[in-house]
Amino acid sequence: MDIYQPAEDSYLLQKYVRRFATGRVLDMGTGSGIQALTAIKAPSVREVIAVDINPTAVETLRKEIEKQKLRKIRAVQGDLFEDLGGSFNVIIFNPPYLPQDRGIEDAALYGGKKGWEISEKFFKNVSRHLFPDGMVLFLFSSLTNKQKIEEILQHNLLQWEELGEEKIAFESLYVYKITKTPLLRQLEGKLLRGIHYFAEGKRGIVYTAQFDKNLVFTKQIPVKSRAITVAIKVKKKESKAADAIASEVLWLKTLNERAIGPRMLFTGEDYVAYEFAEGEYIEEWLPKAPKEDLQKVLQAVFQQCYVMDKLNVNKEEMHHPLKHIIVDKKGNATLIDFERCYNTEKPHNVTQFADFVGKHQSTLTKKGFTFTLKELREAAGKYKDKYDAKEFERILKLMK
Repeated sequence: MDIYQPAEDSYLLQKYVRRFATGRVLDMGTGSGIQALTAIKAPSVREVIAVDINPTAVETLRKEIEKQKLRKIRAVQGDLFEDLGGSFNVIIFNPPYLPQDRGIEDAALYGGKKGWEISEKFFKNVSRHLFPDGMVLFLFSSLTNKQKIEEILQHNLLQWEELGEEKIAFESLYVYKITKTPLLRQLEGKLLRGIHYFAEGKRGIVYTAQFDKNLVFTKQIPVKSRAITVAIKVKKKESKAADAIASEVLWLKTLNERAIGPRMLFTGEDYVAYEFAEGEYIEEWLPKAPKEDLQKVLQAVFQQCYVMDKLNVNKEEMHHPLKHIIVDKKGNATLIDFERCYNTEKPHNVTQFADFVGKHQSTLTKKGFTFTLKELREAAGKYKDKYDAKEFERILKLMK
């Protein structure tokens, strides 16, 4: 495997390594070692670790370190952060960034099929190796797709500042100084780890993370991990729904007391964190489920809808809850997304969910359910008049 030799990109990045290198420095994908050898000469640098997947590059750099009799610098063979411990003040990364579909065979040059895959893998894991106030000095090319790189950074709750740009031939080279967003620092301060983008909607973005409850209660005695997966819903900056997160927090507090919704853990100004609901969306789960599981889930959802009706709370999406009900492997149903809830004297959670069930009546009939659409509509209509418990029981009996 060839060693990537210094070129225009190396010299552009080197300029900023001289300026920003401090403390503990990691040179990821060191290649010729130009950045590591530059960083170790900075007066405020305590240690440099240079990593490369290429054993030839590592051995060559080790010989150069020995030749120059340099101290506090090590060359290590590894694949990105594999087997790499500790945190750093500065991480330098000049990755292979050319798209592989351009016919390039040299692993020191191509960054994946589209050119950004290696960078994406790097940024998914960089936070755990970066001090809260640390930075990444990152070089990439316009051939990599600048918009995609910035999307990757956003998805990992990272912010950036463009330090420099240099145009050469048919591409532009960019150097970004990348740091943790205040939100990422705040979430990591809550002992959340492995924070990753999960999904997004019109009003918010959802991230997932791992949270070990034992870290909160003990730091002295080694105990078995009690890690859980957490979902963090963050308000979109461009969202016009200014109070969406505050509304979600309000209703989760109320409904959690009735065992409805994922258990809320903590909140911030623009986010709410709660236990992640594992499973499938009900629309995907329903056609595959056996009758026994369908009975359990449909009745459980109707029961939760009935509780919300009695509280005069309307969830609004229950007639079309495609992404608002998650069913796990044990057949437990969890309602999610409460930001659009509101108080009303005429809630219609039960009747809306009856409408959803009615739309799937033919599928349910094939599974062994015997109710007719007329019976379901009649029962829902009578229930709607007085929110009567007996009429609600009639709806539940139809789900057997």
